[in-house]
Amino acid sequence: MTSQEFLYQYLNANAPVGAESQGQQIWLNYVKNYTDSYIIDTFGSVAAIINPEASYKVVIEAHADEISWFVHYITDDGYIYVIRNGGSDALIAPSMKAHLHTKNGIVQGVFGWAAIHVRTDEKDDPKPEVKNIFIDIGCSSKDEVLALGVHVGTIVTFEGDLRELNNRYYVGRALDNRLGGYIIAEVARRLKENHVKLDYALYVVNSVQEEIGLRGAEMMARRIKPDVAVIVDVTHETHSPAYDKKKHGDIKAGKGAVISYAPPIQAKLRDMLIEVAEKNQIPIQRQASSRTTGTDTDSFAYANFGTPAALISIPLKYMHTTVEMAHKDDVEAVIRLFYEFLVQFKAGYDFQYFH
Repeated sequence: MTSQEFLYQYLNANAPVGAESQGQQIWLNYVKNYTDSYIIDTFGSVAAIINPEASYKVVIEAHADEISWFVHYITDDGYIYVIRNGGSDALIAPSMKAHLHTKNGIVQGVFGWAAIHVRTDEKDDPKPEVKNIFIDIGCSSKDEVLALGVHVGTIVTFEGDLRELNNRYYVGRALDNRLGGYIIAEVARRLKENHVKLDYALYVVNSVQEEIGLRGAEMMARRIKPDVAVIVDVTHETHSPAYDKKKHGDIKAGKGAVISYAPPIQAKLRDMLIEVAEKNQIPIQRQASSRTTGTDTDSFAYANFGTPAALISIPLKYMHTTVEMAHKDDVEAVIRLFYEFLVQFKAGYDFQYFH
């Protein structure tokens, strides 16, 4: 399988929070061709390992899960109400096509909405909210819904396959953060194909359940006990309308990988990434975050009495929609930064700030 074929197969897979197995299996089937062994935990996080016999452990990590919905209530007339599973946006739901994931396969549905003709004033023109959005799967009764295998607790995702826009952008749902999973898999492939010999164990980790509190990363950090961890996730591109750069920062698609500054970021590790980028002429941008990064970086940084951790981000337009957009040049910049960092890194580096 080519890297491009993997990209499309993996990003078009289903991996909603708490049910990531389809996407994780595709990811593992690809990355194990370029690694020596792997581990899977009981919630579905995966670590593919290069040089597993080495005692010093370096992690590169992404998260595999995508936002989704849970079926919460089924009316007697067969309409389905939902609750969030992660940070799903009710505002974009009306008119979206839905996939309801049952034991018998996917049941197709739509998020219905009253026509504009009957919404004549503010009282009759409600804002889409979790309490009033609903799914129609073409059934006329609750019994018909249940007969199709849909029940309370069934997971629902939006439909939205990966495509390209103007030969510059990847567009689709769940680029947050399966695009990161693609990146770390591609790094493993390049290390293998270029016959790079590492003096440490590299754990290529694809974690679950980030969208509901960084839970998969927390479990993997405690299990692996890494000496160093570098995380990839997405961050908000702030040049599209509705962003305030004074509030959200100045991050532009196509201008390179984003290096984060925040309390969980280990400064010497961050500075090493910047030096690697400058030496190899890899374009970077900078971002600051108060208190935490809000990514799996936090779980790795604060596990095991403190792990040197850093975050590399991909600028992303329209996060948590079905048309998330990432620039191809930024994806390549992040891959190159990870690769060049790993090639030059040596086991046992002293991350102490002072002695």
